[in-house]
Amino acid sequence: MKFYLSSFLFLFSIHSSAEYKFETVLDNLDDAWSFVFLSEDKILFTEMPGKLRIASLTNKSIINVTNIPEVAYSSQGGLSEVVLDPDFNTNNKIYISYSAKKDNKKITLYLASAELKDNKLVNRKIIFEANAYRRSPAHMGAKIAFLNDGTLLLTSGDGYDHREKAQSLDNHFGKIIRINRDGSIPQDNPFISYKNALSDIYSYGHRNMQGLVITSSGEIYEHEHGPKGGDELNIIKPSLNYGWPAITYGIDYSGAVISPFTEKEGMEQPLFTWIPSIAPSDMIFYEKDLYPELKNNFLITALVSKDVKQININDLTIQKSLFTDLNFRLRNIQDSPKGYIYLLTDGPNNKLIKILPK
Repeated sequence: MKFYLSSFLFLFSIHSSAEYKFETVLDNLDDAWSFVFLSEDKILFTEMPGKLRIASLTNKSIINVTNIPEVAYSSQGGLSEVVLDPDFNTNNKIYISYSAKKDNKKITLYLASAELKDNKLVNRKIIFEANAYRRSPAHMGAKIAFLNDGTLLLTSGDGYDHREKAQSLDNHFGKIIRINRDGSIPQDNPFISYKNALSDIYSYGHRNMQGLVITSSGEIYEHEHGPKGGDELNIIKPSLNYGWPAITYGIDYSGAVISPFTEKEGMEQPLFTWIPSIAPSDMIFYEKDLYPELKNNFLITALVSKDVKQININDLTIQKSLFTDLNFRLRNIQDSPKGYIYLLTDGPNNKLIKILPK
């Protein structure tokens, strides 16, 4: 069942931050972008200039991980996402996405795997290089998530200046990629037998996808930045065309019309759009018990609206704004093994904040 609702139709509810308490557990971070829990006390996190670090949330110690690839740190590029292999407890394997120069010339998106041993990356290997070369690292996407079958998805943004290529299957601009954990191509990928199509493409017609969630039931949800207006939440299915830039609910930053169309045959409609833009930056689907009022809800961090949007999976017509009193641009959100929610603020000298239950 498809839904489309403009944010103008949402029943908005400001969820007072006074109902929660906040604890800053780390601060003065160097443009941290992504984090993942190694245990309830320790996180592994990226800093966009090219640092991968391990922090203790109790004693505040931070250790640098060595043997990190060189990255192109400028604009929206650098060291981006870090995730753990589904079998991390036995193989110590992690995956990192980052932007880097190809032959010291143009920049593209890379995905590497490595083993984390004694605070060092060993057996580091590039398993994906995007055919999406650009002069500056804009609209990289760079989000990673594992499907229930063990394959992984990677979002590759439209590169800003290359948006028209999002509609073509011969490149990785504006695509969601599906590969095996060793970088090989799953034989059931939707375009594997298509002439002139890249066989690792899973879906296309995207802009800059920075939220990617796989629910326990296996459904794939993704959100992406629109231009001026038109941020989207989508449910992702293989082979489908999500329309950008042939259809959009936003306009260009200059006020120019990108497309006069919001619908076209053969192109998917979003579950809903945000108008005006909130600049969604990350997303989790909360399935734990510490915050019963948030269970079975999407929690979406936002840069422009400086809050977390709560959307119930069973009623997509109602949206609540959480943690508004923080008044920070929010970059990333994760829940700990015990279910505590943590927020990473955006930009230089950013901080990690723990949300205490009511």
